[in-house]
Amino acid sequence: MFCRRNQLPHFSVFGLFVLLAATFLLWVFSPAMSFSDPTRQEQPVAPPPLPFSAGERLSFDLTWLAMRAGVATMEVEEHEAQEGRSQIQLSLIARSSPVVTKFYPVDNRVASTVDIESFLPRHMTFARREGKRSNDFDYTFRHSEGLVTAVKDGARTELPIPMDAQDAISCLYFVRKVLPMVPGASLVMNVHHDNKNYKLEVRVEALEMLKGSWGKRQTARVLVIMPFQGIFLNEGNIRVWFTTDDRRVPVRMKAKVIIGSIVAELMEGYRVGGSS
Repeated sequence: MFCRRNQLPHFSVFGLFVLLAATFLLWVFSPAMSFSDPTRQEQPVAPPPLPFSAGERLSFDLTWLAMRAGVATMEVEEHEAQEGRSQIQLSLIARSSPVVTKFYPVDNRVASTVDIESFLPRHMTFARREGKRSNDFDYTFRHSEGLVTAVKDGARTELPIPMDAQDAISCLYFVRKVLPMVPGASLVMNVHHDNKNYKLEVRVEALEMLKGSWGKRQTARVLVIMPFQGIFLNEGNIRVWFTTDDRRVPVRMKAKVIIGSIVAELMEGYRVGGSS
């Protein structure tokens, strides 16, 4: 996605971006990596518990030029198992505020079905409704074959992908699952978005104390180095702040756009000392 200078930023993409940001850090520390003590026989290592579960719902206020531009909501839901493998569904709904809707309505909906064991996406849908533009995307990932079946507005295409490719929403949750919140950590990750494969770099810059409607908490400030404008129509890099507790919740995101910056602030779904 690209925009002309007289276009408004696509507020809906903000939620998608968050996922991307998180994804990168994770890849290097994927659970597929294991360590062993050579002095003793290796024992199976149970994967760490997920920092999120079915029923989680995070709601963000999006502001632009000091104006409430919209709301983005991310949810985790149970999903029927496939071929005996457990799955969850990750979803995002992003809508413009009433004021913005008058001149640039946005109502975007994304859903991604993810295999819990490998934490790779199996199927993703994206209904994009931005201004006068309307598109429907459907992606079926076949990681073992290195392919994705992409359907855009009814037109079907098969495209090659890295076998470890994440999508634009699974990446954030993947990051929350395994990311060490350590300053100086960095990694490069494969993400498939809008029929293209990208390598995205992420760096943990520092630890910061933040306050919000959810309380006061230590967070890790993560820099996402964006090689393209696509998901956020950003004019530069993006930053995401994750809590450093067991839930690793993204509580704030910020990115420069063509005019000013967009900030996403978590409003519901997380409280210090407990869940919402």
